Amino acid sequence: MTDTDLQQLRYNYQRDGFVSGVDIISDSDALRHRTAMETAEASFGSFHYAGKVHTILRSPYELATLPNVLDIAEQFIGPNILLYSATYIIKEPDSSAFVSWHQDLTYWGFSHDDQVSMWLSLSPATVQSGCMRMIPGSHVRGRMHHEKIDSESNVLFNSQTVENVNEDEAVVCALQAGQASFHHGWTLHSSGANDSDERRIGLNVQYLATHMRQTKEKWDSAILVRGSDDYMNFAEDIPATSDLDPVAVARQKELQEHYRRIAGTT
Repeated sequence: MTDTDLQQLRYNYQRDGFVSGVDIISDSDALRHRTAMETAEASFGSFHYAGKVHTILRSPYELATLPNVLDIAEQFIGPNILLYSATYIIKEPDSSAFVSWHQDLTYWGFSHDDQVSMWLSLSPATVQSGCMRMIPGSHVRGRMHHEKIDSESNVLFNSQTVENVNEDEAVVCALQAGQASFHHGWTLHSSGANDSDERRIGLNVQYLATHMRQTKEKWDSAILVRGSDDYMNFAEDIPATSDLDPVAVARQKELQEHYRRIAGTT
């Protein structure tokens, strides 16, 4: 990707709060990484919404730290970058699961909003399979009021939603396998049910600028993946060097519970 391409991505991101359809890896690499995840599922169980999977599997850490990915993230949050979490988000075939309109930063308790999420598709994410939709420019409005709704099909941890969203403004973010979208933590987004006969598999990765800190808990953890960290506000996660090491899996469960405590308070 050229400097001009990166500058255009930065311009579009600053204007809209997201960019989509960004080529990251090839179809064959997407299949390789999908296969690695699905092979690990056989012994781990479902990875859907399992937090910090890059601490127990090599594949998500490799994807999260690709130079072309970090080049893009740097355009949005600067040269000093923390990897906060990597999470698979999976919609099974013919599933009613959906994600209501929401803003990510309402959950995480960060001191600032210098954060960007990558959603990397390991299988095609189409309208039929429940790809994301985003509201351009919504990131500049700051935090919006979220209501808790009663829905067993809502994938969100607290089933929270922003009501009265003008869906006519929404942009469909369909992705081919190997493509990604990047969105700001205040950008309103949602996704529908998977009405297809294929799994919709995405790897969601959150990146933070190093000056950010956790305000809901006394500690939190991340990994420096580019630049330097002059603040040291986060304990250091340990990236996976093998798949499903028992010690790492036990630690990941603790980290996931910690994250859920953070996400469960407002």
